[in-house]
Parts: sequence; structure tokens; C-alpha cells
Amino acid sequence: MNKYIIVMVSALMPWLAFSQEKVEGMVMEVSEGNEHLGLSGANVYWMDSQIGTMTNGDGLFSIPYKKEYNKLIISYVGYESDTLTVNSPKTIHHTLKALNALDEVVVHKKRDAIQKTFYSAQNVVTVNSAELLKAACCNLSESFETNPAIDVNFSDALTGTKQIQMLGLTSPYLLITQENIPMVRGASQAFGLTFTPGTWVESIQITKGAGSVVNGYESISGQINTELVKPLTDNGIFVNGYGNQNGRYELNTHFNKKLTDTWSSGLYIHANRRDEKEDNNGDGFLDAPLANQINVMNRWQYQNPETGWVSFINVRFLKDEKQVGQTDFDPFTDKFTTNAWGGEVDTRRFDSSVKLGYVFPELPYQSLGIQGSYSMHKQDSYYGFNQYNIDHESIYSNFIFNSIIGDTQNKFKTGFTFAYDGYNELVNVDNYVRHDNSIGAFFEYSYDNLDKVSLTAGLRVDNHNRLGTFVTPRFHIRYTPWELGSLRGSFGRGRRAANIFAENQQIFASSRQINLIGANGGGIYGFEPEDAWNYGVSFLQGFLLFERKGNVTVDYYRTDFKNQIVVDYENPNEVAFYNLDGKSEANSFQLEVNYEVVKNLDFRTAYKYYDVQTDFRTGRLQKPLQAKHRFFANLGYETTARKNGSQWRFDYTLHTLGEQRLPSTESNPEQYRLGDYSKPYSLMNAQITKVFNSNFEVYIGGENLSNYTQDNPVLGADDPFGPNFDTSIVYAPIMGRMFYGGFRFKL
Repeated sequence: MNKYIIVMVSALMPWLAFSQEKVEGMVMEVSEGNEHLGLSGANVYWMDSQIGTMTNGDGLFSIPYKKEYNKLIISYVGYESDTLTVNSPKTIHHTLKALNALDEVVVHKKRDAIQKTFYSAQNVVTVNSAELLKAACCNLSESFETNPAIDVNFSDALTGTKQIQMLGLTSPYLLITQENIPMVRGASQAFGLTFTPGTWVESIQITKGAGSVVNGYESISGQINTELVKPLTDNGIFVNGYGNQNGRYELNTHFNKKLTDTWSSGLYIHANRRDEKEDNNGDGFLDAPLANQINVMNRWQYQNPETGWVSFINVRFLKDEKQVGQTDFDPFTDKFTTNAWGGEVDTRRFDSSVKLGYVFPELPYQSLGIQGSYSMHKQDSYYGFNQYNIDHESIYSNFIFNSIIGDTQNKFKTGFTFAYDGYNELVNVDNYVRHDNSIGAFFEYSYDNLDKVSLTAGLRVDNHNRLGTFVTPRFHIRYTPWELGSLRGSFGRGRRAANIFAENQQIFASSRQINLIGANGGGIYGFEPEDAWNYGVSFLQGFLLFERKGNVTVDYYRTDFKNQIVVDYENPNEVAFYNLDGKSEANSFQLEVNYEVVKNLDFRTAYKYYDVQTDFRTGRLQKPLQAKHRFFANLGYETTARKNGSQWRFDYTLHTLGEQRLPSTESNPEQYRLGDYSKPYSLMNAQITKVFNSNFEVYIGGENLSNYTQDNPVLGADDPFGPNFDTSIVYAPIMGRMFYGGFRFKL
């Protein structure tokens, strides 16, 4: 494979002769001590164009100079947007002023809530806080309802937990990070997305296809990175309250304080509770679990532009409890009895992380970075007579050095990674204990002339005590054939150790027997590690129609598994795990259109086609519970904000799913059989927000407004201790139409 990378890079060398005039510089803010600090994530773009970029972690940016444009807009949430007149390529150092330091606010131009870059080699979609406010967004798993890049599904008929998919593959094949530190993995795979409250999220970066080698080897279908709000730039006080008609209540509070010229701290508290029993379909089972969560994070930020040091320190504790099962189940009297069927999931989690960066004051393109994290995750759970407990201790560290080769068009990152995972699992009467550790080194080269071509070529080598020694190559390229056109291609390899029980906890809420077939030769539950290659092409074209901007995206990605742990539900009396014997592939096609129909009215639509097939023991079959055809549409309108910030916002989202293949239930008694395919259906969500001023707003909304629900989500609900009980075949919502309301207050 190395020789192919060399050949490809050599073939691209003629393109490297292109040079491009550009405007570059730094966007800054002024601290209380009158110090100028780099502002990360600021938007920089040419007025009336789709040529733009975002500042990096140090506030630096670079954007192509176009003689037909001379108005450069710089904006950031919470700061005054500025418009600069630029008539030639130059270096700019510009300082934005905070809104609370102004007598009035002038908005020059609204930026998209979902941003696509035309100049990045990777296919990255950035979702900012404005997009997250379009829905209730109570936690990270609910942050993708208005975004077509991610599919949201329910995992089972008991916990109501939403699971995400991308490119036709479930979340274990995604690398989910928090500020580029792996977060949702191992023991937290099933419920981890619900452990990050939506108000803590500043932005989300979604990368399709193979990710960067800097972040590890586990990414197969892509990466989701969450950036949290910063104590220095977040509101001093923020309060968000939420409640819905089904008895779910949430409260989020943020308290931020600038302690010194260099230190800021934030305390973030989240609590949610549901104690109302809902059984609208009358099957005797809770439509949603009774739940209780407390989630507290303390965050510290250090930034000293004079010395070049930047640091973030996070400490968090979480307690999450769920009760599932029949409505008359009482855990104090009915646990492990046949009085009533039920279960509990009790999770305790502690995690901490440190990010330390040093930017050389005289060499702003050169930096050192250290990332480290430690977490302890303990889950005790039972479902009827099935018991599943897992303890997971994780240590992660990553050292990164950034610099250039000759000039800033040629950059590189290099470093090394150490990771440790200790697992202790109890699966009924079987105990599984293992300790995984790995050490790896990586090198990533990137070239960017901004106008015609950019590429990123990376290679990492890792030694893992169970996966062995292996090489992970990743390659991304972007070519601009004409203005506002961006053609991308990528390929890369990913490997991972599948945590089969933690990732498929819905298997315990059934009468299925767990069968590990051929599990005697590998190092993870007796299986070999998963190994896959991902290939993709994408084309993004911007346009202006009736003086309104828009863009069209077409992409195709293919994932080929060289080895996979197959999860086989085709026998209704068992769930079988075994190593792939044959082929497994996922093909994903997406067509997306975004357009501003009239002023302040944005329209977003997408069609997605998935062909995901695996060789099961019974032959090659389409992946179950996966719609081949999906349609998405979103309309968002907001009135022009007044001087005090008051305005109305309206949002409507439609999801249409085609038929889904269901696992075979043919051998069940007739009353417990399902068809071969589900019926197509549509879901509609809507929200209205009234912003009274820059400090206070209220919102009301509804989910599943069409009131579509699955007829029989709990198979064998009349005999939960019988041989045909199954809650794992879920293809549609369990809860019907639901209305909610809430408020946001900030100072």
C-alpha cells in the first residue's frame, strides 16, 4: 500500500506548481487585561460569495484573494461582525469586540448554521450552535435531527435511546471525540451520546470517510468531533429549562468566571428526570424508560498569548439511572422474579481530560500539543433474568508536533499515541476480563494552495497487544475545477476491537440465546479484530440563483470489510456473533441541496440511498432495520433581529424512510411473526422560538407530529418470560406525537 501512496502523490506533484495570492492573518479578542488573544472558530469570508474559512485553534486563517471581491467579513457568535475593505493580498490582524461592550449591534450578514468548506481536503460539515437551537437538542444523540449527514434511529423498544448511523454503518464504526479526544467508545457506546447535554456543545464537526491519522486508527466510516463551550467566551450565566408532555424535565446551568488575565473557569450542571409512566400503545410496557441523570462538569481554560501557552482542563462526574419494562414492575419486589418483567440500568462515570498547547511566539505556524484523558465507567444492569455489568477504565494520551516544510503551504503533523483500556464484564454467569494497550506513531503531510488543490496524506503504525502491529494509511485530496466547485476523494483503513456486548445491549432485553460461533482463535472474545477500507468521492458546487446563494453536494462512499464481527438476528431464538466469512460492504449515495429561497428562509433537502450487504450464515442479505431510501427536508425561517436582539424563529423538518428489511421471524408461532419488510413512513418535527431580547427566549415544539408509531415494538409482550419475547426489532418510533416547551436565559 505504501507504494500506491507514493505513486498517487507523485502523480499530483504537477498540481503543486499552482500558487495562489491570499489574505491571511489572525482574528483576536481583547481580554480584561487588554491582552489580545487568538479567537478560534471565527468565520472569515468574502461578502456575496461562498469563499470562506474558519480560524484555527490559534485564531489564524488563510483565504484566497479574489480581485472581484473586496469586502471581507469576520464574524463570531457573541461578537460584533466586522467588514473590512481589502484590495490586495495582505496579512491582517483584526480584533473583534464583544457584544456587551457595544452601544448597538450591527449584523452585516448571517452565516449558515451548517457550514461546508470548499477548500478543505477532508469532507467536513460544521454544525454550529445556531443549528443546535433549531430542536430541543437535550443531548448529543438528539443534535442531528435537522442535519442530513447523520441518521438517527432507536436501538430498542425499552430504553428509547437514539443511536446514530453514518454511511449506512452504526456508531461503533464512527470515531466520536470530544475536542479530538476519544469519548464515546467501549462501555459508553450504547448510551454515551446521551451523556453530553446539548447546551454544552459549541459546535460539531462531522467528517465523512476516513478520518485523520492524528486521532487514531479506529475511524472507519467517519468522525464526529464535539467542541464544548469555552469558559472565556461562554455566557457568564446560562439557564435552560425544558419539559415535555411525557413527563421529561431537564435543567441546564452554566456559570463562567474570568478569574485572572489568563485563567477562566466554568461550572456546568445538567439534570433530567422522567417519572411518568407512558404506555400509549397499550402493550403493558413503558414507551420510554423512567430516568434520572445528574451530570456535573468543571472546566478550566488557560490562555497566555505572550508565552504561547494554551490549556484546557475538564473534570466530570455523571450518575444515570433508568428503569425499563412493564408498567407495573417494581424493582424492590419484582427484580429477578416472574411477578413482572423489568430491568434497571445504573451508570456511574468519572472522566477527566487535559489539553496543553504551545505556539511558538516567533513561529505562529509551529506548535506542540499534548492531549490526555482518564475515565472510569461502571454500569450495573439487568433485563428480566439477564444480567450485564461492565467496568471500563481508560487512559489516553497523544503528543502532536505541527510545523511547515519550507512555507505555510506545506505543513505536517507528527507524534505518538498511547492508550489503555481495562474491561471487566459480567454476562449472566460468564465473566470476561481483558486489558488492551497500544502505542503508535503517526506522520501527516498536508499541502494547500487554497485555489486549485489541497491534499492530506497520513500514515500511522500501531502496536496493540491484541490487534498486533499494523499500518493505517489515510489520504484526502480536494481539487477545484472551477469557481465554487470542489471535488474531493479519499481512502483509508480502520481497525477496531469490537466490544460485542456493550455495543449490542438490546440483546439482553429478549429471550434470544447468545451464541458465540467459532470464538476460539482471536484475542477479543475469541474473535479477530474488525478491519475495513473506506473509499469516497464528493462534489460540492455553490451557486447563485435570483441573487440567493445555494449549494449542491453529491457524494458516494464505499466501505469494504476485510473482517467484521457479524451480529446475526436471522434466527428468532438466538443472536449469533461470528467472524465474517465472505463479504460485507456498505455503499452510500447522497444528494443534498441547500438554498436560501427568500430572505431569511433557508431550505435544505437530501436524498440518501444505502446498499449495505453482509454474508450471513444463511446467505448474503441486506442489513436489517436499514432503510435503503431516505428523504430529508428542512425549512428554517427567522425574522430580522431588532436592536435588542428580539426576533421569531421557525423550523420544520421532515424525515421519510423507505421500507426496511426485518430479521426473519418465520419460525415463530403465527401471532409472533413479522413481515419481511416494514412499511415506509414519514416523521415531522417543528419548533417555534420567540427571542424577547439578547438575554431571554422561549420555545415550543413538537416531535413526530404525524403520530406514526410501530404497531408491535415488543414482540411477545403478552408473555415476556416466554420463548418469543423480543424488544430488539424496532424500525419506527415507539412514542407518538409529543409536544415540549422550554426557555433560555443568559447574562
